[in-house]
Amino acid sequence: MSDLVGIPVIFMRGGTSRGPYFKAEDLPQDVAARDRVLLAAMGSPDPRQIDGLGGADTLTSKVAIVSKSTRPGVDVDYLFAQVDIGRPIVDTAPSCGNMLAGVAPFAIETGMIPAKDGETHVMIYNVNTGARIEAIVQTPGREMIYTGNARIDGVPGTAAPIVLNFMDVVGSVSGMMLPTGNVRDVIDGIDVSCIDVAMPMIMMRATDFGLTGTESRAEINANKALFAKIEPIRLEAGRRMGFGDVSDKVIPKVGLLSAPRQGGTITSRYLTPHALHAAHAVTGAVCVATACALEGTIAYELATPDNSNPRTIWIEHPSGMVDVRLETRGKGPDMEVVAGTLRTARPIMKGEVLVPRKILTSS
Repeated sequence: MSDLVGIPVIFMRGGTSRGPYFKAEDLPQDVAARDRVLLAAMGSPDPRQIDGLGGADTLTSKVAIVSKSTRPGVDVDYLFAQVDIGRPIVDTAPSCGNMLAGVAPFAIETGMIPAKDGETHVMIYNVNTGARIEAIVQTPGREMIYTGNARIDGVPGTAAPIVLNFMDVVGSVSGMMLPTGNVRDVIDGIDVSCIDVAMPMIMMRATDFGLTGTESRAEINANKALFAKIEPIRLEAGRRMGFGDVSDKVIPKVGLLSAPRQGGTITSRYLTPHALHAAHAVTGAVCVATACALEGTIAYELATPDNSNPRTIWIEHPSGMVDVRLETRGKGPDMEVVAGTLRTARPIMKGEVLVPRKILTSS
């Protein structure tokens, strides 16, 4: 008997991220055993992830776990896992809107749901946050297609469009749009807005850290003094938001915001949280877009004014822009939000990932 076990997988790009997509039934049901499998599959903990599928980057150390849903009105359940690169940690507290883009194609490719002729609407339940997301994918002839004319910044070339409509996104983890009860708080002398819509975030002015807000990923990641100043603020914000000790968690994420320069609505540098995202997280974009419509926040202060409803919020990021179609009802912390965005995805490889048999039973 081999000392390795093969687990079925489709390795996919979802938006500006990529990683393995698994059926939940193919992974151990015990959470500790499942996490050991994911760490082994990705090659963590190791800074190069040389012994697994990970790409030694937070954007390529992500996992999607998908199952057919038993919830009324929902087609599939999606659990996202962020696999730490240097530590043996699998974090399922946050979600990932980029990996979400591959969920409907994966469900169709694996026979979980049938494709309809033309386009297929797939209702997804995000286990991490309790939100529902409608994915609309292109399925002419009842088959997934991946080629097309849609372009998203951060991904070369074009592909078939995937529309994601986010619902139930307010209070994704905390249950409240404003977990601290305020549109602004002051932590370590810095103004912050703590918002929880699709992704819990701390938003701050880039200029308060001596930045222009247009710095590149290389410039931000090399700025160790910047991260040393941000992390205590993030830890205190996490405590105030009700998340307890977040030193081993990737939430809340950090957005360093500034005024737009390229004709967009706002500029954002999105930290993941210990490195700068090469583009921008989709869930983070939904949070920033909502903050642009919430009077009194840092984002509202810096954004180009737009009182139309629905409106398109264009967020400038290191690789270009991401757009969020934002529809709101009401005002203030009780505001209802529906947000839509366009992504693309494609399968890269399908087969089995091999992991040591012993990890399935070891404690």
